[in-house]
Amino acid sequence: MCAARSARANDAPGRPDPAAGTAAAAAAEPAPSANPTQTNPRGSDRYGRRHRPTTHQPCRFGGPPREVPTIPTINPADRRALDRAARLRQLSEVDQDVIRLAQDPQFPRFLEQITATGGCAHPVHLSGSATTRDVATGEVLHHYDTRTEPGERLSVRCRNRRASVCAPCSRLHAGDTFHLVRTGLTGGKNIPAQIREHPRLFVTLTAPSFGSVHRATTGGQRCHPRRNAGTCEHNRPVSCGTAHDPAASVVGQPLCPGCYDYPAHALWHAHAGQLWDRFTRATRRTLATAVGLPQARFRDHARLSFAKVAEYQKRAAVHVHAVVRLDGPNGPHTPPPAWATPVLLTRAVRTAARSVFVRSPYSPAVGELELRWGNQLDARPLRAFGDTEGLADDAVAAYIAKYVTKGASDTAAGTDYRVMTWGDIDAAAVSPHIRALMRACWRLSGLPEYEPLRLRAWAHTLGYRGHILTKSRAYSTTYTALRTERADHERAGLPVPDTSKVITDAHWRYLGSGHTPGASLIAAGIAEDLAMNRAVARDELRERGGCL
Repeated sequence: MCAARSARANDAPGRPDPAAGTAAAAAAEPAPSANPTQTNPRGSDRYGRRHRPTTHQPCRFGGPPREVPTIPTINPADRRALDRAARLRQLSEVDQDVIRLAQDPQFPRFLEQITATGGCAHPVHLSGSATTRDVATGEVLHHYDTRTEPGERLSVRCRNRRASVCAPCSRLHAGDTFHLVRTGLTGGKNIPAQIREHPRLFVTLTAPSFGSVHRATTGGQRCHPRRNAGTCEHNRPVSCGTAHDPAASVVGQPLCPGCYDYPAHALWHAHAGQLWDRFTRATRRTLATAVGLPQARFRDHARLSFAKVAEYQKRAAVHVHAVVRLDGPNGPHTPPPAWATPVLLTRAVRTAARSVFVRSPYSPAVGELELRWGNQLDARPLRAFGDTEGLADDAVAAYIAKYVTKGASDTAAGTDYRVMTWGDIDAAAVSPHIRALMRACWRLSGLPEYEPLRLRAWAHTLGYRGHILTKSRAYSTTYTALRTERADHERAGLPVPDTSKVITDAHWRYLGSGHTPGASLIAAGIAEDLAMNRAVARDELRERGGCL
């Protein structure tokens, strides 16, 4: 009975037969293959090694085959492009920009432009055209348009004198300054060589003291040794018994910022140009009085020429280095009178420096200040033909040219850029002493009596409003003449049109300045190569007994 019940249960509809299911599964399972790498439905061979799935893979539970995504086939060329793009993304911004520039079809012309600027770090980009026509016939002799240039622009030098901003242009400016000063000492560039026989002095004028500052010492000397000096009203010591190295950061900083006269310092800088003008006038008057000439008739007998450069001391005060020369009435082309001697000129310079002063505008907050030169004054004669005493001409010219190229980071001169807000002063990377001077300029400019001095516009130079280098008209050549001569030298061998027979119509527009990251790297490399070429050429000329 039990067997019959079991048979009926197995024959009932909808009831799976275990034996039948086992047989069906055995029939569905593939037979073992002689190839050991033949795959099974689980996606691996009998050794358990995985393989790439097929398009249709049977279901492990005996159901219909399930869809398996097929891996797309990538073209080898597309794969290389994808790999290259991935590698480019891993490069730095500079490297990516260099590769972009190098792949430009106009890359050779781009290198020519950078080389023409000497590797300028911040070139000025211009857009426009220039057309040269014959005056008589109107024929177009030459036409240039920047639309054929890389980026449709032309790059020219920035001509910045500061080495911290653009080293190539700074080196060029220093060379021009050297020749400008040296020409006024030894002749050349339409200046006769006989000026070496004229009375010439190298003069140094300093600013007065505005408060005690730490100073550099040598030979074991101490800064400000004062026995039992005590403290000031701000409870700061008024002495310093430390021997400071010239490179110490404390050199030039006031012993007590509260006692330091920052308003007087800023106002002295604002009037330094006027003080120099009065000094040159006083020197002429002193010379005329010494030889018995009416002051109004001095120009009929002699002429005073000069070239000066302003330098910032460690205490952030300007002092002046100047070459002073006494010529005849027509300048360097005429000899000076017989009474003109270096001794007389030295005496006149010292007398004038001690006598001149400038009064600042009266202010209820500051009062009226009498601004003078400092007590430290130096006036030394320069060598003439055959002399062994005095300073050498080339040494003086190189000394002046060196200071022309220094930026704010090299001297205590504030910043290389203008400050537009009070917050810019707080954010400037300067010493507390420099920041206090910049704040003094900003505050003083807010007073109506000091508004004409424009101290806020010149707060980045601590109130000094003059040029770094100035000269009298008859001293020597000009920067323009030196640049024109250099341009003519660079165009040597090229036809130069007669300016009286041609006319040039030029239209230029400013587009911007500076380099992209990659172009900046290329420009730096070109500037380094040019500097190395100059050094090699200089060494070769020295070996041959020449000079450069």
